[in-house]
Amino acid sequence: MNMHAPPFPLTRRRKAAMIVQMLLKDGQPPALGQLPEALQLMLTEELGALRLVDKETVSAVAEEFTAELEAIGLTAPGTRDGAITALSDHLSPVLAGQLRKQLDSVRNGDHWPIIVDLSVERIVAIMTAESIPICAITLSKLPVAKAAEVLGKIPGERARRITYAMSQTENIAPDTVRRIGAALAEQYGTTPDIAFEKAPVQRLGAILNSTVTDTREDVLVGLTGEDPEFATNVRKAIFTFKDIAPRVKPTDIPNTIRNVDGDVLITAIGAALAGDDALVASAEFILSSISQRMAGQLREDADERGRIKKDDAEKAMSAVTTAIREMADGGVITLIDPDEAEEDDDT
Repeated sequence: MNMHAPPFPLTRRRKAAMIVQMLLKDGQPPALGQLPEALQLMLTEELGALRLVDKETVSAVAEEFTAELEAIGLTAPGTRDGAITALSDHLSPVLAGQLRKQLDSVRNGDHWPIIVDLSVERIVAIMTAESIPICAITLSKLPVAKAAEVLGKIPGERARRITYAMSQTENIAPDTVRRIGAALAEQYGTTPDIAFEKAPVQRLGAILNSTVTDTREDVLVGLTGEDPEFATNVRKAIFTFKDIAPRVKPTDIPNTIRNVDGDVLITAIGAALAGDDALVASAEFILSSISQRMAGQLREDADERGRIKKDDAEKAMSAVTTAIREMADGGVITLIDPDEAEEDDDT
């Protein structure tokens, strides 16, 4: 005897409607809104056709449903639209934008899925750039959890104006909402093609990091005359030997110098100790951040090295800063932000 068969034949639609009713009765409403509207309509009609169902039939349908769930080893989107939505965050921005335009809902005139699928940061950009009524409509179209996260990242006064404007969206026409969604999707739903991954400040900073001191300073002086703000930002992006003392944590020094050849480190320390105040400060900072025995040995070896050629000094100090930058880029250590350091000094 099949324990999962109901006492009389039932269609799969009728069984689905019964399962929905059971979930509703248990206070666990299923996310029917994610189903195509045709299926939602079918379930509504089947549920409306249900009257009284005996306990034996209910138990049999529940057992069959449970057995099918237990037999499932993997679930997938099942539709092209579902696959696009599931993968869009993991594809290249250009391809993801192209695929979003191919969603069935978009072809049918509803561009809001493109907006809803944007990152929180991108939606916050919409909320700070668009008019208050547009922002109120956008916030209304987002899932509750995402809307709450977005609202938390909007400045207080603007957030209050947007939430108040939501009270005025009750009688807005559906066609108006569709046109707003289409306009926002066109402006914010695609990522523009760009030639470089990194910003100009980062690119120039990386180049100047590997440039000899005289050339670097000459370039920065010229930049300051042309564009003081850009020059200031480039200086912040540069990390040289002089920046070790103010920007590296003492506890990170032992790990960073392990990646530097011993002879190179001695040359860098010797050259820095014979340099200007900023270089001396960084050399002393390194020595004070390691064991006294190791520091004493380094200082002694550096003294014996004598006068160091400028080219050798540049290469040695560059090797030390390169080791530090590589660990920072790899997330092993975190450099101190110059702006944050200034704020701490002010307080």
